[in-house]
Amino acid sequence: MDEELHERVRDTVASIPPGTVATYGDIAALAGASTPRLVGRVLGEDGSDLPWHRVLRADGTPAKHLRTEQCARLLEEGVISHNGRVDLKTYRWRP
Repeated sequence: MDEELHERVRDTVASIPPGTVATYGDIAALAGASTPRLVGRVLGEDGSDLPWHRVLRADGTPAKHLRTEQCARLLEEGVISHNGRVDLKTYRWRP
């Protein structure tokens, strides 16, 4: 992945407002990435300073290993999850 795409992904994630969420696919589309997996890669390698907790799977769920922390961080912002799933119709960011 080139540095320009890497930075577009980071910038897009950084722009997700508190109290909203986006999917990996949303971020990929906005940043011009060919696949949502690239977004996950950027966040995994270089996303600790970003609001990574606002990025979810397409079905509104976090990764299993992040679920507790991610749902807690989202709840602090007013994003409610039910059984580990966020209602994307209610909380999805629409730039």
